[in-house]
Amino acid sequence: MEIAVVILNWNGKELLERFLPDVVEFSSPLAQVYVADNASTDDSVAYVEDRFCKTCAERSRSSVIIIQNTRNGGYAGGYNEALRNIKADVFVLLNSDVQVTKGWLQPVIELFKSDANVAAAQPKIKDLKRPTHFEYAGAAGGFLDSLGYPYCRGRIFVHCEQDNGQYDDTIEVQWASGACLFVRSDVFWEVGGLDEDYFAHQEEIDLCWRIKNAGYSVKACGASEVFHLGGATLATADPKKSFYNFRNSLYSLVKNVKGLRILFILLIRLTLDGIAAIKFLLEGKPKHFAAILKAHFSFYANLPKLIKKRKHLSKSASYVHTLSIVKSHYLSGVKRYDQL
Repeated sequence: MEIAVVILNWNGKELLERFLPDVVEFSSPLAQVYVADNASTDDSVAYVEDRFCKTCAERSRSSVIIIQNTRNGGYAGGYNEALRNIKADVFVLLNSDVQVTKGWLQPVIELFKSDANVAAAQPKIKDLKRPTHFEYAGAAGGFLDSLGYPYCRGRIFVHCEQDNGQYDDTIEVQWASGACLFVRSDVFWEVGGLDEDYFAHQEEIDLCWRIKNAGYSVKACGASEVFHLGGATLATADPKKSFYNFRNSLYSLVKNVKGLRILFILLIRLTLDGIAAIKFLLEGKPKHFAAILKAHFSFYANLPKLIKKRKHLSKSASYVHTLSIVKSHYLSGVKRYDQL
């Protein structure tokens, strides 16, 4: 089984200097490491060439292979362009700010080998700044509630649990984190790759949703762990992150929820988004308030295109969830996955 570990880079020399050496060391000999550059303007590519590529005369023997994208297409566009140039059985989409560990690949690869229906997976993702705890972006595997709000084993909204070995098992999940996403290459292309209309944030949720709608399995593998720095592309406080998260969540709902149920879900979600916008305004965060308004206008403008994408929903696609993570967290005080 050929494995390609692909790191998407955009002006990230400092991150590459910090994290790439361990990726190379701990991925060999199981995988070939690639750096897919999203038209950077810094000298990050020169760093990779000098440090990792010029040590071998033959490109195929280089410890890192560089792929130069033609533009900055964000996470989705950048990966789609790069992966078209890579031949492998399994792609590992790895953020440039992830610290991998010795033996991180083996448990997940064994999972793929043992079950041909597993099409995507993630390891445990822990916080590099607080290594005893899970990290926001994926924790120990992702789920969606009845209104399409994402949450994780190990993370409910902004509350991240301490890792006490409670999620060391391997289970079926609804989505795997884009910070460290293992995906079969043939299934990736079968479902259409990443949706480039997202640009950044939550595109992995949409991808995994489409994978599951196509009848495949998505897993969280607790025998593997990595550490994520987080916020290297867009900080949590950046209004752009609010824009992408609010808009792209609505995108995923329209694309993946079958039947008239989508109308009810959208009505509730748009109302709750309005409440969130007012909350931002009362908290003295007008830019985040404006980001939600902008997200809604962008959603409305792209609605005809999203409706066309619904035509690809399979007859077997289903979305039956009764849990409301908003109600559980804000009204019942739930902060841990085992309390749900």
